[in-house]
Amino acid sequence: MGGDDGLKATVPAAILAAKKHANVCFTLVGDQKKIAYHIKRHGGEKFANIDVFHASESVGMDEAPAIALRNKKDSSMRQAINLVKDGSANACVSAGNTGALMATARFVLKMLPGVDRPAIVYALPALCSKSPGGRRPVYMLDLGANIDCSADQLFQFGLMGSVLAQSIHHTKNLPKVRLLNIGEEEVKGLQVIKDAAELMKSCDAINYDGYVEPNDIFFSEADVIVCDGFVGNVTLKSTEGIIKFLSKVVKRSFTKSIFSKLCALFALPVLKKIKEEFDVRQYNGASLLGLKGVVVKSHGYADSIAFLSAIEKAIEEARESLPEQIAMVYAKVNHQK
Repeated sequence: MGGDDGLKATVPAAILAAKKHANVCFTLVGDQKKIAYHIKRHGGEKFANIDVFHASESVGMDEAPAIALRNKKDSSMRQAINLVKDGSANACVSAGNTGALMATARFVLKMLPGVDRPAIVYALPALCSKSPGGRRPVYMLDLGANIDCSADQLFQFGLMGSVLAQSIHHTKNLPKVRLLNIGEEEVKGLQVIKDAAELMKSCDAINYDGYVEPNDIFFSEADVIVCDGFVGNVTLKSTEGIIKFLSKVVKRSFTKSIFSKLCALFALPVLKKIKEEFDVRQYNGASLLGLKGVVVKSHGYADSIAFLSAIEKAIEEARESLPEQIAMVYAKVNHQK
């Protein structure tokens, strides 16, 4: 029920997912009548792997998380997470209120042993000549769940991010983990970052690879980049702003004159390819790591294609039993301590 477009985006996305993944069952949680209308409108009635679970309430995008958690126990968000809690579902995907989703998921599902706080992780595109298509994902966390973090919490983020990257990509070698900093030199940065670096160096379960500067995020050989939620959120939103800025500059440059419009005709195939490369919809879906269940947050402005990407992430993490894998690694690390 959440997001800017609500059921206009989420229902078509679920239908696309149901068509693509015939062996996966999709439960749409929310107002049953409204959901049924959109299912019929988009031809989803023929898919037997789509079900509806009625919830009489929904959480507004501007509602305070504490109020939503306390007063809306029959919200679509709460009921969807309850389904994960009782084992009726393997994952929850929502485009709703981020704070409410985080608070509700943490309250209902609880944290994995050894994890202090959940972290929001997002896959950013990075250039790599060795990867197919010259690109690969770099996982960055935290992106807004925890504004102020201790060294131990940054260490936990690095461990969880490493498990995520290795499980999704099935790599034998441990992923390279780097800390986001103002310089690559060990003497630079806040003390909390230096302390986190020492913790990562001493852990066999983390392949710590030093610091990375913000201007190298999309060119670094790192698989996982760790930072606190304030820095991560500012970095992500600045990146989104730069992409929008460049897109508008290019569009304006090619429409200034008849000559520039003619040039645009010849450049159209290249421009189309660049647009596809920078299509943020294919990267939509931020995972809430550290919970005893899979929860994926879709961006509020996601359309059906973007929401489908978030669903795909949830399917991957559920199939890999990501929370259980994180728990096993934590148990091993704590035993070694």
